[in-house]
Amino acid sequence: MILYSTNHQSPDVQLEEAVFRGLPPDNGLYMPHVIPTLPTSFFDNIEKMSITDIAFEVSKALLGDEISEEDLKMIVNRAIDFDAPVVEIEKDTYVLELFHGPSMAFKDFGARFMASLMSYFLQKSQKDIHILVATSGDTGGAVAQGFYKTPGIKVTILYPTGKVSDIQEKQLTTLGENVTALEVDGTFDDCQALVKAAFLDSELSSKFNLASANSINISRLIPQSFYYFNAFAELKRAGNTKPVVFCVPSGNFGNLSAGLIAQRMGLPVKMFVAATNVNNVVPEYLKTGIYQPKPSQETISNAMDVGNPSNFIRMRLLAGDAHQEVVTHITGDFSDDTDTRKAMKDVFDRTGYVMCPHTAVAYLGLKSYTDTLNEEVAGVLLSTAHYAKFLDVVEDTLGTSVEVPERLSALLSKEKVSILMTKDFADFKAYLLK
Repeated sequence: MILYSTNHQSPDVQLEEAVFRGLPPDNGLYMPHVIPTLPTSFFDNIEKMSITDIAFEVSKALLGDEISEEDLKMIVNRAIDFDAPVVEIEKDTYVLELFHGPSMAFKDFGARFMASLMSYFLQKSQKDIHILVATSGDTGGAVAQGFYKTPGIKVTILYPTGKVSDIQEKQLTTLGENVTALEVDGTFDDCQALVKAAFLDSELSSKFNLASANSINISRLIPQSFYYFNAFAELKRAGNTKPVVFCVPSGNFGNLSAGLIAQRMGLPVKMFVAATNVNNVVPEYLKTGIYQPKPSQETISNAMDVGNPSNFIRMRLLAGDAHQEVVTHITGDFSDDTDTRKAMKDVFDRTGYVMCPHTAVAYLGLKSYTDTLNEEVAGVLLSTAHYAKFLDVVEDTLGTSVEVPERLSALLSKEKVSILMTKDFADFKAYLLK
């Protein structure tokens, strides 16, 4: 796999360098020159395959020129050891549940695959690395779990103080060992800016082998494509062969970009719906053709509180670059907190299904699009985190208590350990150098 920078001012690199570098020197993002198309036989027989089988075949098509089949199978089997079931909650409306991994969030797919891939490369090179990652919620917990006690890897997680749920905060501040949490006095955008600035700082890059585990890292996007293929397989097993629409609750737009990679590889997708909360710069772009980043606003769907999505350029390029081409693949919708709460309550009262706020945003986005169609489709909305991670909001909205998985409830009694940090890069740099 040969990758280029979206800013076209840095040399092309192979996968290993892209994975460990994270960002190209020109501050672009790495993108593959070639995205292969899977054979028709793959889709003809996909319903007979497990999610691990699917992940291996997709990985082999993308990475097979750099990693042997035996090693790639080991990487995949170590990373993808949990399922992503599709649950029908209404006729032709399906929830793709992505919260069955260790941290109970979709980012387990990316974080565990990245950890397995990095470990493979590090064993060959005998290097140590320091991973920097910014989180608006679930990335931190998934990265903490994925890299916990991994030899040769130190992890520093930056998160905005007071802007992640209690359980999310405990997931990234209670492990210790090789994982350190920095509590930043600012927004997620501030955390992300600190990480980007660190990668571009010559003194830090010369002193440390810095790497990123955010969705800016290409090795996060590759495994996120797996569950789009798996959802298609589940629909085929259920006998639903209608055109497929995916609605993706979106913050940094890595998840939707991964879906576009799957589409480029041959997955038949009628449309992607980019569903956001009031941080709606991408739905506005899709509507007007103008991309205008804004300061993020705080909402109950906090993992999507992103005003300048890092993966926007990837999303645009994967969908065709020009606005008129992009909108043939992606449409947009956004919801405020009031509508989000109404959707959570309505679906629960009618079906008994409990949705987190992000899932409810996706539900609204899907309905907004499918209600305009003159044909029947299979609508799949992505549920990116277990509802119990947003317990206060969920129980307050539904007016009842809900079940909390033991692995999450056990976290609440653990002691939080974090280091307070300003949003000033000089302070962050001084901390790293110290």
